[in-house]
Order: sequence, then C-alpha cells, then structure tokens
Amino acid sequence: MEESYTGLPTSHLLGSVPAAVDEGKNAANTSYEAPSANMQTFPPNNGGDRGRGYQTLSSTAETFEQQPASSWRGVFSISSYTQYFNVDTDVVLNRLMSSLSPIDGNFFSKIDANPDLYGPIWISTTLIFVLASLGNVATYLMEKHTDKSTSWTFDVSYINVATFAIYGYAIMVPLGFYFLLHYLGSSASLIRFWCMWGYSLFIFILSTFLLLIPVEILRWIIIVAVGAASACFVGSNLRSHADGTDLTMTVIAAFFLQMALAVFIKVWFFS
Repeated sequence: MEESYTGLPTSHLLGSVPAAVDEGKNAANTSYEAPSANMQTFPPNNGGDRGRGYQTLSSTAETFEQQPASSWRGVFSISSYTQYFNVDTDVVLNRLMSSLSPIDGNFFSKIDANPDLYGPIWISTTLIFVLASLGNVATYLMEKHTDKSTSWTFDVSYINVATFAIYGYAIMVPLGFYFLLHYLGSSASLIRFWCMWGYSLFIFILSTFLLLIPVEILRWIIIVAVGAASACFVGSNLRSHADGTDLTMTVIAAFFLQMALAVFIKVWFFS
C-alpha cells in the first residue's frame, strides 16, 4: 500500500526551510541595481591646506596643480620672490648660451613664461669675485712683465669697487630704462629687464680670463669686442621688446652704457 506523505505538515520540524514563493512573472522581470560605487584615491585630505585629499575619479588632477593667479604677497614676504628662482640647470644654461648670441634679439621670448633672478644674481656675484681676483693677478703679471724687481701687494679695494659697480649697474640701469619706457608710453617689465641685463654680463666673466694676457693692446681689443657683443645683445633685445615704437635713442643709450661698463672694467681692473 502506498502512502502519500506530501500532505503532512512540516513547519513544526526542526531544520525545516519554508518553500520559496513565486510572486509572479513581475518578480522574474525585476532587474537588480547595485549601489553606485564611489571610487577614491589615497591619501585623504582632512581639510584646509594640509595636503591633497580623497579625489573621486571624475575630478581632474589640474584642480590641484593650478597656481593662484597672483603669488605676490608683499615686498617683505620671501614667498613673493620664490617664483623668480624656480629654474633648473638646463634652463639657466640655455639662457647663458642665448646671451652669447648678440644679434638674435629673441631673449625676451625665451624668458617670457618664466623670467628668473637666479641667473642674474649668480652672474653678478661671480663677476664681482672674478674681477677682484683676476684683476689683482693681471696687475701682478703686468708689473712683473715690465719690472721683475718691483714689489706687489693684493689690492683689497678691488672687491669694494667691483661690488658697487656690478650690483649698482645690474640693478639701477634696468630700473632706469623701466621708468623711461613707461614715461615714453611703451610697455616694460622690470623683472624681464633685470633678467636680460643680468644675463648680458655673463660674457664679461669669460673675457676676464683672456684679459690676464700681459699685452695692453691685446687687452683693449678683447674688451672692446666683448663690450660690443654684450651691447649688441642688450640693444637687439631692447629693440625687439619695443617693436613698433620709435625708441631709437633709448636703444643707442643702452648700447653705449654697456660699452661704458666694458671700458670701466678694463681701466679699473686690468690697466
């Protein structure tokens, strides 16, 4: 005899599992939606200016790389000047080589995005020590060349004269042309002028080693050639900067001031 056990109640038995209930065709068609994920990147940001924080993938990295429109925070704030020292060795070397090209006239276009003061300060300081040291050596060689029995002493005043002359020229001459061009109605940038005039002194550092030759006529030929090259560099770039404006006399004045510096270096330190 066959007995049917399908109708026995089983809900009261231990371990029993209720049967799944089919709620109809709508349940089969219902699509499952996973909760949206918000992927993030490390490290976190606890707020303020303490560092980069969690970023969703939809945010762009440029948001954190952008610099403020103006980083000038006052004359007596060091952070105001850090932007003018943000250069590497390759940039400085490229600008040094450009300063040896007297007729290109494209130096301002090379420094337009990032004019620096590191190069001009380094060049001016190096030129001061080179003039003070090699100027004394040149005097010694010249005196020994003419009279071997003469006594010679190191002239410490060369350092003071070189400091006031080079720093004064590198600061005051660009400042004067900056105000002059503004007075004449032409656009000018003081930082770019300081940068250009500072790099124009680099060729004088190289020439001082040639001025050690104890032949006076050769020294004059060297310093005139070097002064003319530096003056052409300043004049050509100043002319291209003031393109479209009749500033011929200003360019000529800049040319002769550079030549005057060359003559001063020869007469005072290598005579």
